[in-house]
Amino acid sequence: MVYHANRRSLLQLFEDKPRLSVCAPMVRYSRGAFRQVVRDYNVDIAYTPMILADVFKSSEFARQDFATNDSDCPLVVQFAAHDPVDLAQAAQIVAPYADGIDLNCGCPQKWAYKERIGAYLSDRPEAVRDMVRAVKSAVSIPCSVKIRKHPTDIRQTVELVRRAQMMGVDWISIHGRTRHQKSTEPIDYDVIRLVKESVSVPVLANGSIFSLADAEAMYENTGVDGVMSARGLLQNPALFSGANITPMECVEKYVNYALAYGTPTPIMHHHIMYMMESTMGSVERKTFNCLSSTPAILDYLSHHFDIRCTL
Repeated sequence: MVYHANRRSLLQLFEDKPRLSVCAPMVRYSRGAFRQVVRDYNVDIAYTPMILADVFKSSEFARQDFATNDSDCPLVVQFAAHDPVDLAQAAQIVAPYADGIDLNCGCPQKWAYKERIGAYLSDRPEAVRDMVRAVKSAVSIPCSVKIRKHPTDIRQTVELVRRAQMMGVDWISIHGRTRHQKSTEPIDYDVIRLVKESVSVPVLANGSIFSLADAEAMYENTGVDGVMSARGLLQNPALFSGANITPMECVEKYVNYALAYGTPTPIMHHHIMYMMESTMGSVERKTFNCLSSTPAILDYLSHHFDIRCTL
């Protein structure tokens, strides 16, 4: 971890730029090398993968997965928690190395719901209020919450964001689907617009952003202050630069960043598979999917796509 000596103010960034492009938190995938490459293609803010606050604050081993450097900025560290003390203590550990703290109130996975984190918090505004208050008391960097549309009652969504704002949350991110909906189902622009109209803090929108046209549609239909992408950036880290598919230059950049950051081979492999899905033919994909070592991956990319390791 490296202290960010010249951190940009996230709140100033919201004021200076009316439309922000954001790399959403992704379990396993939004690590340092990937954050670096998307920043090269017009991403303004990048999130870490979701981190379990109780494990992180208690275990040095768990903290080994959190890595950053002075160019990894602005960086928002996302925690999942249900206890204010756990969250505050975890936030204190990362505060010198981060630009913001985010509380995950939207993870839809069943295991997360059973652990009383993520989307479990969607109809528990008092719990969210207490955790936001704890973070704001513990650290001086901004704090946000990331939510989903409530499964049954939009009024609960509005109550959640209003309570969070009352406790001093600095911005809000909303995914326009419920935790039960599939990623193929349409985004609910109406609930995102309602959240935007219900609070005075900036609002980011998440869900089905795969192109600049998708981002423009989100802005036009909701009036939000920025959009965040997850699956779209996985498939095309150059999305916010206007590229329709991942440029080979982008793949090469990622490969070199991954090597420099010490990215585990399986994660690097999966990222490249996502990026080149529309470029490789079916035979190439089958062959590439079977590669299990970094040298084999590098050799294949060099031989078939003239992608070079410059380290």
